[in-house]
Amino acid sequence: MSKPTIVLLHGVGLDRTMWEPASALLADRFTVITPDLPGHGSRPPAGDTMTLADLADGVAGEIPVGSHLVGFSLGALAAQHLALHRPELVATLTSVSSVCKRTPEERASVLARLRTAETDFAVSAAASLERWFAGTDVDPVWVSRTESTMRANDVRSFLNCYRVFATADAELGPDLGAITVPALAVTGEKDSGSTPEMTCRLASALPDCRAVVIPKTRHMLPVERPEAFVNSLTTFFGECAHA
Repeated sequence: MSKPTIVLLHGVGLDRTMWEPASALLADRFTVITPDLPGHGSRPPAGDTMTLADLADGVAGEIPVGSHLVGFSLGALAAQHLALHRPELVATLTSVSSVCKRTPEERASVLARLRTAETDFAVSAAASLERWFAGTDVDPVWVSRTESTMRANDVRSFLNCYRVFATADAELGPDLGAITVPALAVTGEKDSGSTPEMTCRLASALPDCRAVVIPKTRHMLPVERPEAFVNSLTTFFGECAHA
């Protein structure tokens, strides 16, 4: 009997390797697919006209029909776009550490981070690592690997993709109610950018969505707490199977 397929989409400035801790826990029960988003990892740099649709379309060909689609941060926005425009690909939708309908203050904050990245990418990357990992018990090897992935970015490509991350929730917001597949929104209690409030906002905007907040966890939930992340996924899938 074939295993169900789960597709994991990473965040901005990262690549498929961020999923390795979670994939190791999922591989016995699922066929796990981890594409690189356009402009990331093994893919060519993203051009100045990059849009959310481009990011989503760039991975759609790697997603089998009826997959459990999971997106992290920017990947969550791409996953939501796919659930809207390619619903045949999506059996369930999980948005991890996702933004949703940013308030004016939240929009100003992310645009300030974009301006920092435009001015000094190294400072921006260091600030991201501080927000994600400071005070956590994440293995230093994973902190170092994440830093290496971030610093390996083509800076212009990163900025083009970060601009999508900073703005595309406004594009998606009015249409979220049209996503009818079972959905999960999960984030860390201490995520300062993709806050628990945003996760509850997303759960309220989607017709069939559960919200889960993982205690004492920052933005890089799948790396910081892979067991809790996988448990939230498998519990969600089990609830869907029995609905």
